[in-house]
Amino acid sequence: MDDALVSLVAASVTFVGSHFVLSHPLRTALNNLFGPRGFQLIYSLVALASFGWMVAAFRAVPAAAAPLWDGSGELAWALASLLTLIASVLLVGSLRGNPALPDPRASALAAQPVHGVFHVTRHPMMWSFALWAAAHAIVAATPRVLVLAGALGFLALVGAHLQDRKKAALMGHDWAQWSARTRYWPRLGGLGRAGAGNWLAGLALWLAATWGHIPLAYVPAGLWRWLVE
Repeated sequence: MDDALVSLVAASVTFVGSHFVLSHPLRTALNNLFGPRGFQLIYSLVALASFGWMVAAFRAVPAAAAPLWDGSGELAWALASLLTLIASVLLVGSLRGNPALPDPRASALAAQPVHGVFHVTRHPMMWSFALWAAAHAIVAATPRVLVLAGALGFLALVGAHLQDRKKAALMGHDWAQWSARTRYWPRLGGLGRAGAGNWLAGLALWLAATWGHIPLAYVPAGLWRWLVE
């Protein structure tokens, strides 16, 4: 393993580990010591610094390294495109009425009937990141992409599990009732009940994000792969 890839692994471990440590074992102590605003400042600075290191380390690893498997086929790109579309729908739908987000109305939100993307999973934002990571690993299985995607996917899915535990401690019965009516693991059949508005907004986000691949990564993605090339 060359030095650049070692640096990427170290940056990824730091990024993921700092999120877990600050979000759980150190959160209460730091809140008590610095107050909520001070804690958020520390959390944000550590996240930005470790993410910046991870991005710089990713760019330093040669992009031309041989992939572990061939993801250049049309089937692989079609699967990755579908996963990122679903991820976009989950992401936009997670921004409204989500009791998992920091919100003083979390208990009231958890008491509402299951709606939108929460028919799929109670952690739509986390699963959107995990699906994004999986899609990139499918079509670009180079060491640097697998390390980055693996780190983000691990953070999302383990983070969602830890979020369940934290919310159960904070919200008690309210979160227990929400958990009983929703699922951690996605229910694909719930996509049909995600809501037309979420699908339209997700489609718009997906089209914009995949178009952005052209100037940023020089690789057409999504529909653009077949429309542009």
